[in-house]
Amino acid sequence: MIDQFINFVIRPPRAEYNPDQYLWESEFTLAGRKYKRQDLELRNERGYALQCSHYVPATIPENTSLPCVIYCHGNSGCRADANEAVVILLPSNITVFTLDFSGSGLSEGEYVSLGWHEKDDLKIVVSFLRSNKQVSCIGLWGRSMGAVTSLLYGAEDPSIAGMVLDSAFSNLFDLMMELVDVYKIRLPKFTVKMAVHYMRRVIQKRAKFDIMSLNVSQFAPKTFIPTLFGHASEDVFIQPRHSDLIYKLYAGDKNIIKFEGDHNSPRPQFYYDSVSIFFYNVLHPPQIPSACANKLEKYYDLGDLKVGPGMDESLLYEIIAGLRKVSTDAGSSSSAPPHILNGTKSVVELLADSAALTPLADGVESLLDHDNCSAEMDCLDCEGSSNLQDRTDEQNEECCSDSSSNRESWGRCSSLGVSDEEPSTTECRRTASNGHHMTLRALATPLRRIQRKSSSGPPKVGEEKKKKKATSKKTRHERFEKLEAFGQRLCQMIKLGNHRRHRSS
Repeated sequence: MIDQFINFVIRPPRAEYNPDQYLWESEFTLAGRKYKRQDLELRNERGYALQCSHYVPATIPENTSLPCVIYCHGNSGCRADANEAVVILLPSNITVFTLDFSGSGLSEGEYVSLGWHEKDDLKIVVSFLRSNKQVSCIGLWGRSMGAVTSLLYGAEDPSIAGMVLDSAFSNLFDLMMELVDVYKIRLPKFTVKMAVHYMRRVIQKRAKFDIMSLNVSQFAPKTFIPTLFGHASEDVFIQPRHSDLIYKLYAGDKNIIKFEGDHNSPRPQFYYDSVSIFFYNVLHPPQIPSACANKLEKYYDLGDLKVGPGMDESLLYEIIAGLRKVSTDAGSSSSAPPHILNGTKSVVELLADSAALTPLADGVESLLDHDNCSAEMDCLDCEGSSNLQDRTDEQNEECCSDSSSNRESWGRCSSLGVSDEEPSTTECRRTASNGHHMTLRALATPLRRIQRKSSSGPPKVGEEKKKKKATSKKTRHERFEKLEAFGQRLCQMIKLGNHRRHRSS
């Protein structure tokens, strides 16, 4: 039994995984922007090779450096645990670096040390990032063993900008004594203490560290880095009192968040939001214009419409392409002046001019629907509308699911926690900045509406004549005003488009 408990400390279940299957792709899209995963190998002071990954934007402007957060996994985890951090931090222009500590995942090494040797691995990573001119300040995000590693290193390096410590233990000896009660090992107290001292000698011989030296509460009063603590209220593996003790002794700026769940449960969304806000405040990431936005503004006059980081550029491309196709088709079969096809016209003007070319009977009425609270787009082409809907669905699935196909989060500290079930794709919703949800929908074209009307029954002759008389009375000025209002509504709604983060399963 003692040997099992020793392995429980220094040789827990090891994560074995395929990087191409469980990490983000080498190139991927998130929140409408393109990113890439750079895999590399570092070697620590003990000579072990560390497998690492750095998630960065696909293109970084010259003379621009971005802050980086190093994610530190638990004792049974690996760098795949950082998948959730990628979703949270990359849209804020904060890069994410993650690694398999020595003795974990695909890195070399036989044993873990619950933070003692891992802090030296972290030192190698920090030195590597500091030599990279495209990295500015550095933050640390650790969970369980990774939280202890971050705190131990932060006590030695005050230049770290900020830390997030999730489920850290205050003292390894006290934790081992608590686990005896948790797992109901029925032995007298003096026998347990003798067994722990025996384990201490064995661990010191095998893993080359002293469990009595892992007293995190001694380092907390010497650390002044801004820190956000987090702990699950139902955690029985590392009880919440450990974080409470560290928080009480911690010398720097601090805050603590308690949430429902246990040691290995997924964290709630409000906790991830707090982490995102914390790192944004301490790292101060710069604002980087989107490459797609530059292309749009280069080839199209967007007028008052500004392309922001949360906008779906592919959808906007489809809108503009559809409008120009309508203008081209209508211009070839009507007496409209040729300047409507000029590429220098703004999108708002293009909306109005292209709609002026539609038939009077159903064109304007199908584009404008004042009874509906959401703005409805109409590309005036059946095939274009169908392709737009397909492209939109593919965009949602590609850029909003952090667990596409086979990606999933590995187990944290006490167990591997791998599930054979495939993670479900999470639906991506565009959320307005004021908190209200607004959905951008591509409705049927006027041709489809005409077909639906005709399918319900042939109109009477008298009604058809009345409708023609009513539409003929409408002046061109009234149609232009309605189309201009529609263009403004469309622009406002595209401005409000934003990516909503979601938690990984």
